[in-house]
Amino acid sequence: MIGQTISHYRVVEKLGGGGMGVVYRAVDTRLDRSVALKFLPDDSSKDRQALERFQREARAASTLNHPHICTIYDIDEHGGHPFIVMEYMEGVTLKHRIEGRPMETDEILEFCVQIADALAAAHARGIIHRDIKPANLFITRGGTAKILDFGLAKMASNRQAVGETVGVSGQVTTTVAAAPEDLTSPGSTLGTVAYMSPEQARGREVDPRSDLFSFGAVLYEMSTGHLAFPGETSAVIFEAILNRAPIPARRLNSRVPAGLEKIINNLLEKDLQARCQTATKLRTDFQQLRRDHDSGRAPAASEAPAGKSVAVLYFENLSGAKEDEYFRDGMTEDVITELSKIGQLHVFPRAEMLAYRDKPVTAPQVGQELNAAFVLGGSLRRAGNRLRITAQLVETRTRHSVWAERYDRQMEDVFAIQDEIAQSIAAALKVMLTESEKQAIAKAPTADVKAYDFYLRGRQFFYQFRRRGYDFARQLFSRAIELDPGYARAFAGVADCYSYLYMYWEASEENLKAADDASQKALLLDPDLAEAHVSRGLAISLSKRYEESEREFEIALNLDPKLYEAFYFYARACFQQGKLERAGELFENAAKLKPEDYQAPSMLALALDAQGRVAEATGAHRRALRAAEKHLELHPDDARALYLGATDLCQLGERARSLDWARRALAIDPEDCGILYNVACVYSLQGLIDESIDCLEKSLQHGFWYKRWAQHDSDLDAVRTHPRFQALMNS
Repeated sequence: MIGQTISHYRVVEKLGGGGMGVVYRAVDTRLDRSVALKFLPDDSSKDRQALERFQREARAASTLNHPHICTIYDIDEHGGHPFIVMEYMEGVTLKHRIEGRPMETDEILEFCVQIADALAAAHARGIIHRDIKPANLFITRGGTAKILDFGLAKMASNRQAVGETVGVSGQVTTTVAAAPEDLTSPGSTLGTVAYMSPEQARGREVDPRSDLFSFGAVLYEMSTGHLAFPGETSAVIFEAILNRAPIPARRLNSRVPAGLEKIINNLLEKDLQARCQTATKLRTDFQQLRRDHDSGRAPAASEAPAGKSVAVLYFENLSGAKEDEYFRDGMTEDVITELSKIGQLHVFPRAEMLAYRDKPVTAPQVGQELNAAFVLGGSLRRAGNRLRITAQLVETRTRHSVWAERYDRQMEDVFAIQDEIAQSIAAALKVMLTESEKQAIAKAPTADVKAYDFYLRGRQFFYQFRRRGYDFARQLFSRAIELDPGYARAFAGVADCYSYLYMYWEASEENLKAADDASQKALLLDPDLAEAHVSRGLAISLSKRYEESEREFEIALNLDPKLYEAFYFYARACFQQGKLERAGELFENAAKLKPEDYQAPSMLALALDAQGRVAEATGAHRRALRAAEKHLELHPDDARALYLGATDLCQLGERARSLDWARRALAIDPEDCGILYNVACVYSLQGLIDESIDCLEKSLQHGFWYKRWAQHDSDLDAVRTHPRFQALMNS
C-alpha cells in the first residue's frame, strides 16, 4: 500500500502488524498532518457482527477527546477492508520502556496519574477498555502517556490478544497475535491473559473495575520489572489470577514506596468490592502519593483521613443565573476562610476545591478522593434582597449527615449565616472554639452588604490575572469603598491591583504611590487583618524597602500561618534581593499550602536552578508542569500558566512543546510586559538569543520592575553577556 492514496490519506510507511491488523503511517492530504491507519485483518472484515461491533466501538472511542488517550479521527473502508484513522505518535510502548527492569518511582507516578485520568474520563462515558497492558500504553518522546486501542478490545472476542510490538523508523506500534480458539469462544474471555481480571478469566461481564485490576498488573510490572502472574501456560496464569497473590512488590524492589505497594495490592484484589472502585479515586491516590514523594514525606501505608479535616464544595447556584456565580463563589470561599480560622480544623484550600465546582459529584466521593473526614455541601438561591442557603455536613466514612440547616434570610444577614455555619460545624465536630476564634469568626468585614457584593465581583476579576481584570477589579473594590469607607479588605484589594499593575504592566510612579496609599489605609482600618499586611509588604517591596516589607510578611504569617500569599510574595521579595535559599524555603511552603498551584513550584525551581541544585529543580519543574497542565484544562487561555509552563517544559527537555506554549501565550497578548519577559526567558533557554532580547526590549519599555528580576534570573544566562542585554540593564 505504500505510495497509494486511500480516501485522502497518502500511505507513507508500514509501522507494524499482527493478529489484530496492520498499521501504516499516512499523511492526511486535507489537513497536512501525519496519521496512523489501522486495517483490520481479513477474517474480521468478513464477520459482519464483528465489523458492526468494531464500528460501534470505534465511534464510542472517537468521542474520547483526552490528552492521554490516542485519538480516533475516523473510520472508513478500502476495497472491502475496514480501517480506522488514529493519532500518529512517536515514542515507545510501555512494554519497551519496562523491558524487564523496574522504573523510577517519580516516572511511575507521573505516568500513572495520566493513565488513571484517561481511564476516569473513559469510564465516565461508559467505555471500558478490557485490554489494559503495557503494549497498549504508549509513552511519547515528550514523556506523555497515552492509552491505545480504546474501545477496540471487543474485537478480541474471537481471538486472544497477545502483546507484540514492532518498531519502524523510531515508531513503536502495538500489534496483537491470534491465540488458541479454546480460550476465545464468543462471550468468554477478553484481554491478554497475564493482565486479565478474575472476572474476565471466568468469562463474566466486566465493569470499569476490571480495567483497574489490569492496570494493577501493569503497575506491578512497572514497579518490579516482573509479571504479577507469570506462567508458561494460560492455565497456570489463570490459576494464579484466580487464587494466588503476587510476590510482594517491595520484596522484588526495595525502592518501591509503601504507599505504592498498598495501591498495587488494592488494585489486584480478587474481590470486586474490596478493589478500588473508580479510576477517579485511583487518580487522587496517585496524586497524593506523588505529592508525598516530591516533598520527601513517607506516609504510613494505612494513613487515614484526619479526624477534623473538612472539604467545602462550591455551593450549587439554584438561581440558574450565570451572573450570580460570582456571589456563589465568593460566599463559598468566605465559608472556607471562616472555617480556616478554627485552629483544630484542617480545611482544604480554595484551589483544591475549584476542580469540583459545578461537577456532578457526591460529598462521600469527594471526601474519599481528598482523604477528608467531612465534606460540606449546599445550595444558594438569591432573589432580589432574599437569600436562601442550605448546608449539609457529611461524614465520608459513614456517608451520613452530621449536621444540616436551611437559612431563609435577607441579604443583610449574609455574614451572620457564615458565622452560624462555622459555629455549627465546630459544634458538630465537638471542637471547642477559643475566645479569639469566636471573635475572628463573628467579625464582619463590612457593615454594608452592597459593598460586600461589589467586593465579591471585584475578587472574581482579580483572579483572572489579566490587565483588564485588574482594572475592573480595582474599580469594583473602589465602589465598595465608596459605600463603606471603613472596608479594610477592599482597600487591600485596591492596593494589590495597583501593585500587580506596577509589576506586570505599567511600572509608573502613580501605580506605586496608589499601592502604597491603599495598603497603608487597609492597615490603619484593621491592623489584625493578615491580608492587609501582605498587601502592605508587597507594595513597599516594589520600592525596594525590603526590611520593612519582610516585617509585614512576618506579621501576616503570625496572624495567619496558612496564608499562601504571605509566603509567595515574601519569597519573591527575597529572590529580588538574591536571597535564593530563603526564597526557595518560602516558595516551598507556599506550594505545600496550595498543592494545585503552578506558580510557587515554578518559582521554586527558578530559585533552585540559580543555586545550581539541578536535581531538586527538576523535581520542582515537574510539579509545576503537572499543576499548569491541570490548570489549563480548566482555563486554556491563561497566558501565565502557558508561559511559566513553557519554562518548565524547556527545563525538562520538551523543547518543541515549550516553544508552542510560549508562542500560544504571546498570541494572547503580544504587548503584555509579563508575557514578553517570560517568553524572552524561554527563548534564552532555547538559545534563540536575538528573539529573546527582542522580547526583553519590548517588555522593559513599561515593565521596568522586571530589571530587578532579570538580575538574578538564571533563565537569562544565555543572553547575559550580550551587548544588547547589558545595554538594557544599564539604561
